[in-house]
Amino acid sequence: MEQKSRETKPLIHCITNPIAMNQSANAVLSLGGRPIMAEHPLEVEEITSTAQALLLNLGNISDTRMSAMEKSIGVATEKNIPVVLDIVGVACSRLRRDFFEKLITKGRVTVIKGNYSEILAIYKKDYRSSGVDAQKSLTQDMVVQAALAVSGKYDTGILATGAVDLIACHGKVLTIEGGCDQLGTVTGTGCMLGAIIATFLAFDPSLSSIARACQFFKDCGSKARTSKGSGSFMVNLMDRLGEGDVNQNNAG
Repeated sequence: MEQKSRETKPLIHCITNPIAMNQSANAVLSLGGRPIMAEHPLEVEEITSTAQALLLNLGNISDTRMSAMEKSIGVATEKNIPVVLDIVGVACSRLRRDFFEKLITKGRVTVIKGNYSEILAIYKKDYRSSGVDAQKSLTQDMVVQAALAVSGKYDTGILATGAVDLIACHGKVLTIEGGCDQLGTVTGTGCMLGAIIATFLAFDPSLSSIARACQFFKDCGSKARTSKGSGSFMVNLMDRLGEGDVNQNNAG
């Protein structure tokens, strides 16, 4: 597929949790995309069919969003639209883990995104964690093994996010470093990254866009660092996102 210019303003369909919906929509806007957060099962197929990327986020899951996701992923697969599947909470919820297993059979996914614990949870069925945060004792080596195995099993890219992001695909692992600890002091930054990846994929649907999106977000986090507090950090982060150029970051 041909790379799109920033002027095309691709439509990014996000079926995501209301906790981070505003931040995710603003992240898409800041990068030159057009967000739409439609989740009604009776309209999502029509909307997905006109989008250039689809984000599915399992955070704060509901019957409505589950039904909508199943329908949207089918349309995205038919129309070869990039899909980002953010498996929020699968390490602490059997419902979400079982739904992931069901959803992955409904269509093709470009990248499965989760923190270290979430990626481990879809690799080891008996693994459990508390809440939606990654278990701090997990090592990169443990997660690399899981990411490679899951990538091979589902024939898709895997992004394990953490202090160092790990991207597994085709038997290889790429590491993305940078960022800052303040990214963890405000809610929704992980969900924002999912929306950013979807936007990058809309401009350029190659797998290399995933790595570029992760590096871009970490760099924005570093530049947004502040001593004033989490509120100022979030404002700074949005400002830094708005300074980015998707086409430049997708070049090469």
